[in-house]
Amino acid sequence: MKYFSELKKSMEYLAKKPNTLFIGQAVEYPGTAMFSTLNDVDKKKLLELPVAEEMQMGMTIGMIMENHFPISIYPRWNFLLLAINQLANHLDKLNLMTNNYYNSKCIIRTSVGSERPLHPQYQHIGDYSKSIRLMCPNINIVVLKKADQIFKEYKKAYDRKDNISTILVEYGDYYNEK
Repeated sequence: MKYFSELKKSMEYLAKKPNTLFIGQAVEYPGTAMFSTLNDVDKKKLLELPVAEEMQMGMTIGMIMENHFPISIYPRWNFLLLAINQLANHLDKLNLMTNNYYNSKCIIRTSVGSERPLHPQYQHIGDYSKSIRLMCPNINIVVLKKADQIFKEYKKAYDRKDNISTILVEYGDYYNEK
């Protein structure tokens, strides 16, 4: 069982669901390691966005409100920080603000940037899992350190019955190492 293979298997599983859509940077066009995990996903399920992280999270929330299940992809935690207003003030509180009228369930996919073989510098390798967990008590955050967690956790995030979102945190270095 390999880390990358489990990610690819998870994306293919989610792509088969009728209400899923993958949105973000490098989902239709190469640019990050995450792109390769979407190679066998139907292109109709992919929505490439410009570098506009807060807009992306706003679109994610809008899709939820239209009964879609977005898988919102932020290649690194450092980029997801730019959407923190929408994440902490809106997605985390959507069920509370609407008395559960809207189901706020989605998947946010991010990673701790790889340091090998080339260190991209410190603005690309942050792990903000603990901090965001404190800011967003209504969002589940799962750190994927082992390959055998990956499919199980992506499936669990999709199948949740409590209607809360899940941030799944990958490790870029593990794509080729584990």
